[in-house]
Amino acid sequence: MTIQWFPGHMAKAKREVEENLKLVDLIVELVDARAPFSSQNPMLQEVTDDKQKLVLLMKSDLADPILTKQWADYFESEGKYVLAVNVNNKDDIKKIIKQANVISEKINEKRKAKGINPRSLRAMILGIPNVGKSTLINRLANKKQAKTGDKPGVTRQQQWIRVHGEFELLDTPGILWPKFEDEEVGYKLATIGTIKDQILHLDDIAVFILRYFKEHYAESLLKRYPTLNFESEDIVEWFDAIGKKRGCLMSGGMIDYDQVADVIVRDLRQGHLGRVTFDRVSL
Repeated sequence: MTIQWFPGHMAKAKREVEENLKLVDLIVELVDARAPFSSQNPMLQEVTDDKQKLVLLMKSDLADPILTKQWADYFESEGKYVLAVNVNNKDDIKKIIKQANVISEKINEKRKAKGINPRSLRAMILGIPNVGKSTLINRLANKKQAKTGDKPGVTRQQQWIRVHGEFELLDTPGILWPKFEDEEVGYKLATIGTIKDQILHLDDIAVFILRYFKEHYAESLLKRYPTLNFESEDIVEWFDAIGKKRGCLMSGGMIDYDQVADVIVRDLRQGHLGRVTFDRVSL
């Protein structure tokens, strides 16, 4: 199955990104720490390949810390600056500003060597929908500059934002690519809330979560749903166990499977299943 998803405003945003690349010194690329590879837009990787990048592993407080470290090492091996961040942590915001200033100093040293006057760093911030761009910008600017929301597609236009008078950020809308050739990438992004829940069935997303956790985080899953029986491979039995435990019942005592799926997906996104990373460093 190929998952296609490419609203018109995203096509326009891609064109604007390409047009504005010449204005910036740095790409600040936001990826979700729970899916660092899957949440990279391959379409934008091509057009930004020759720019210096600062990769921010967003929502790191929800991700597996061991795998987050491995992904940080991987991106650094590609010559990128990397920080794992939680935008609600003030110290992490300070780390981003500090790192941007270090990069700015290095860029201005190169300018001086060429006889060009130094200036403030100009950076373009890129990321897929719902990765936390707007919240990050508001934290960096220390005021409400960008709209925020818990659904993908909130930011629809580009805007320049000054951060502490030290550097400028060009905000851009979250951009996905036309289609996910790899079905598993689509499920990973749906699981973490990057694409709208209407694109994939919620019960399919819930099944993906259960199977992944059974393989990689079984103890965390059993801690949340202690009545699960992993000796059975029957997904319906798993849904039944969770539904009975969580009271997802219809009239007559029948299990409401749609409600069970909703519980599983919400538990994952809110961190109730523990810290998880869906991408493994084996590239």
